Amino acid sequence: MSRPRVLFVGPTRYSLPLSPALERKWIAIERQLDYRVLARLATDCYKGDERFELVGGSFYGALPLRVRSAIRTFRPQAIVVEDPRTATLVIAGRVLARGDKPPVILEVHGNWQHATRLYGSTARRLLSPLVDALDEYAVRHADAVRAVSSYTAGLVERARGVRPDAVITGYTDVSAFTARPVQPLPEQPAALFVGVLEAYKNVDGLATAWRRAAPRLPGATLVVVGKGSRHSTIDRLVADGLAVHLPELSPEQVAQKLDESTVLVLPSRFEGLGRVVIEAFARGRGVVASRAGGILDLVEDGRQGLLVDPEDTDALADALVRALSDRALAERLGSAALASFPDWNQAPDQFAERLRALVEGALH
Repeated sequence: MSRPRVLFVGPTRYSLPLSPALERKWIAIERQLDYRVLARLATDCYKGDERFELVGGSFYGALPLRVRSAIRTFRPQAIVVEDPRTATLVIAGRVLARGDKPPVILEVHGNWQHATRLYGSTARRLLSPLVDALDEYAVRHADAVRAVSSYTAGLVERARGVRPDAVITGYTDVSAFTARPVQPLPEQPAALFVGVLEAYKNVDGLATAWRRAAPRLPGATLVVVGKGSRHSTIDRLVADGLAVHLPELSPEQVAQKLDESTVLVLPSRFEGLGRVVIEAFARGRGVVASRAGGILDLVEDGRQGLLVDPEDTDALADALVRALSDRALAERLGSAALASFPDWNQAPDQFAERLRALVEGALH
């Protein structure tokens, strides 16, 4: 059976040659689909692969015209788009192309209304009405929708009035987290945060909770990995001797930091799913997290982790104290997390096969 021709469009930045993790993903997709990618250009990238059209400068400004050109030259049977506002511009490009009208398959990875409200500078909120309109249009008018969790499926259903066409967890390369045996918990208690330092990750809540928890946890450490607009909050913790901040680590280094930690802490106000939770599961680490979004797909309170309300900093502090002061509890959470890992360890071939089924469903 011939492979369907699919154009993938999204604002992800690519470098060529691809990293080993991304290469495994796209090799698997190529077994199932004849594909092209229209995405953003990373600064250290070179244009050496005809399957990837990578755009420097303004990605969104000329996107409809680029989509029109790709439809005319590649003649895709379907277009897969990684976020709602990009999908609206793709739909505009499809109109400009006239002729062929390949179905647009939208991926929903999180709550689209939070992008301008809980990410970046507060000035982004001025764009909320425009961005909301673009996002809502795509969610309602895409020919098919893929959600990544029960949480995002619920968002889609509320906007469209029907369930998404598929719920497919995004592919996560966890080879760096499964390369060596799981290690026992460290002797000294430590919590690890990995993520962007933005409002939607509730970085301020984490800092407040840790200031309350640290005096009750002599010798305990908080390690924060990530960059973002809320870095000053973490800088103050570091200046007060309450945390260690590492702006960026490789996957292998994150795996090492998980081994050096008792629990992962993820106090997000929302998460589409929470990839770092799956990575923590692979290393046998439980989670102290917020009862929000796709985290609820992954973590059962009291089993793989301790869950608290996102805005309850006292509860977050108490949960951190419980997990870091009770080694037996932390070991139970870690064992359950490791046992849950196979449920979320999606091989690249499995992901590609499910993606092809979604595409073929949209073509009939």
